[in-house]
Amino acid sequence: MIEIKKDFPLKYRNTFGLNISSHYFVETSKADKISFSLNYASYYNLPILILGGGSNILFTKDFEGLIIQPTVQGIEVIEDAPQSVTIRVGAGVNWDSLVEWCVSRGYGGLENLSLIPGNVGASPIQNIGAYGVEAKDTIVKVEGLNIITKKMAEFTNAECLFDYRYSIFKGELRHRIIITNVHFKLSKTPTLITHYGNLDEEIEKLGEKSIKTVREAVINIRKRKLPDPVELGNAGSFFKNPVVKASVFESIQGKFDKVPSFPATENHVKIPAGWLIEQCGWKGKQVGNCGVHKDQALVLVNHGNATGSEILNLAKQIQKSVVDQFGIELEMEVNIV
Repeated sequence: MIEIKKDFPLKYRNTFGLNISSHYFVETSKADKISFSLNYASYYNLPILILGGGSNILFTKDFEGLIIQPTVQGIEVIEDAPQSVTIRVGAGVNWDSLVEWCVSRGYGGLENLSLIPGNVGASPIQNIGAYGVEAKDTIVKVEGLNIITKKMAEFTNAECLFDYRYSIFKGELRHRIIITNVHFKLSKTPTLITHYGNLDEEIEKLGEKSIKTVREAVINIRKRKLPDPVELGNAGSFFKNPVVKASVFESIQGKFDKVPSFPATENHVKIPAGWLIEQCGWKGKQVGNCGVHKDQALVLVNHGNATGSEILNLAKQIQKSVVDQFGIELEMEVNIV
C-alpha cells in the first residue's frame, strides 16, 4: 500500500531551501503506484504537481494539493553496438550520477553536462544544456505516464519537439506526462565538444583531451562559478540566455567595448543573460533575504530566510532593468509555483 503523507515539509526537496510544505505528498518508484496517486488526487479533487530533484523550481507558497515525486531508479543497457550504446535510465536517477556512470565506462555524449543538479526525468523537459551540448543530442526516447488516460506513452526524439530549453513537455503536454524513463544513445568513439567558453583552457591543465578530462574541466569550472545549493540555496541559472536579432546585437556592440555572444541562427545571436544582468549592476547585490550571486549574475540565491515571493520579486526587478537598459526581455528558466 502506498503512503500519502500530509502537510509534508519541502525544505530539503527544493534546492532554494525554501521553508514550505505540500498538503499531500507521495514518492514512488512504481508506475502503478503513480496511477493510484493520480486516482487519489482525482477523487479528492486535488491539484497535482510532479516534482523531480527540486532543482529548477521556485515555490512562492505552500502547495495546496498533491505532489508526486517519481523515484524510478536503474540504468540498463538495452542495445550494445560496435560504435554506440543505448541505455534506459529511471527518471529518479541523479543526473550527475548518470554522467559519472557513462564517463567511467567510456560512453561519450553527456560529459559536458556534468554537475547539472536534478534528476534524469527533468532532462528532456528542460532540454538541459551546457558548454555547447544539449540533452536532445543524445535522447532517443522518453517514456511516461499520461496523467489524463493513466496509460503509458512513448515519445521519439522528434516527437519531443526539442528546442532551446524547451520540449513538448513544457508546451502542449505540460502537466500531462509523468516521465518515468529516458533512453540515451551514447558514443564509444565520441566527438569532443570543447570550444565553448574556457573549456579548452581548463582541459589543458588536466592532460590529454578525453571525455574524462572534459568532465573534470566542466566540474572545476562549475564549482568555481556556481554556488553549491547545500551551502547557499539556489536553482542554478534562473534566466534563459536571450536570442536576439543581429541588428539588436550590433546596437549593443556600439555601446560596449566587448559583448560576449554565441551564434544562434543566420540572423540571430545569443547573448549571455548573466552579462546583461551584470551590466545593470545586479551582480553580488543583496535585497532582503535573497540576492544575486557574487560570482555569477545568472544565479539568484537564498541567503537563509528568503521566501519564494521575495526571490520572484527580485527576478522581476532584474527583468525590468534589463528591458530598460537593453530592450531585451529575459525569460525565466526556473518554474514558478
